[in-house]
Amino acid sequence: MTSRRILKAAEAIREVVSMAILAEIKDPRVQGVTVTQVEVAADMRSAKVHVSILGDETRTRLCMAGLKSAAGFLQSRLASRIQTRYTPRLEFVLDLGVKRSIQIAEILARVLPGGSAQAATTPHDETAPPLAASPPPHPAPQSPLERQPPEQTPAGQPPASNATDATHTNELPP
Repeated sequence: MTSRRILKAAEAIREVVSMAILAEIKDPRVQGVTVTQVEVAADMRSAKVHVSILGDETRTRLCMAGLKSAAGFLQSRLASRIQTRYTPRLEFVLDLGVKRSIQIAEILARVLPGGSAQAATTPHDETAPPLAASPPPHPAPQSPLERQPPEQTPAGQPPASNATDATHTNELPP
């Protein structure tokens, strides 16, 4: 079982590394990277950073090489932002979960009749025919108290006051 301290450290490492990859790494090979999770060893001396990379196999290999070459830089950023006895050694691991889910969605879209899986997994296309719209809901019936028209007074005259209003003013009741 992972301790709460380790889980908090993993989340902090994930935030620092993902922000550094996004904003501070200038390597053109490192683009389209998402840090999905971080596993920290119990002694906090090493951390596996799981990343998802958009693109084909060649792009993925180039990006992984760029991340491995930037590991020292990312560790220095980590050391400056997180106060621990040891700075974890970063190891990057390719996370294929996102790519697999996209592949499964594509297979389902081809297999299922009517493309119902495609409508659920892809964004709305302007050229696609609109989905059947459901009729607008009917307003809820009102109770007899809600149906009463508001009190109408002649224009320019204040509404008639009742006895409870007179107790709060300086006037005497009629």
